[in-house]
Amino acid sequence: MEPMDIVGKSKEDASLPKATMTKIIKEMLPPDVRVARDTQDLLIECCVEFINLLSSESNEVCSREERRTIAPEHVLKALGGLGFGEYIEEVYAAYEQHKVETMDSLKGAKLSNRAEMTEEEALAEQQRMFAEARARMNGGAIPSKQPDTDQSFES
Repeated sequence: MEPMDIVGKSKEDASLPKATMTKIIKEMLPPDVRVARDTQDLLIECCVEFINLLSSESNEVCSREERRTIAPEHVLKALGGLGFGEYIEEVYAAYEQHKVETMDSLKGAKLSNRAEMTEEEALAEQQRMFAEARARMNGGAIPSKQPDTDQSFES
């Protein structure tokens, strides 16, 4: 019987994007070095096996700590347990960089969503939300999308 992963596929079905892996392999080598297709496939299979091994060890670390979710620190401990302790600092630095880049992209996405609305549209939306809030506070029905001008907020 073949080992099965979480989604029910055999281990052999797990793979990495071939084009991406080929690009990574080529970037790591001098420009005058060529890699045979069989060698690329072997390297990709080694990467998949390494990920499976690291995932399994991370899961064991997580279980020993009686946790249900594998956290970055479990992966770092697993690297050490598998004899890759010399890479922990570099992996941690890459993880920290990823967090910074992810936060920057999330902030950028939030700002770009705001930029999609003109100032006039934003003001109209704000007025509509104020009118809805007033209606809820006064126990009345929510007015239509066009707020009526309420002079009670002006002095």
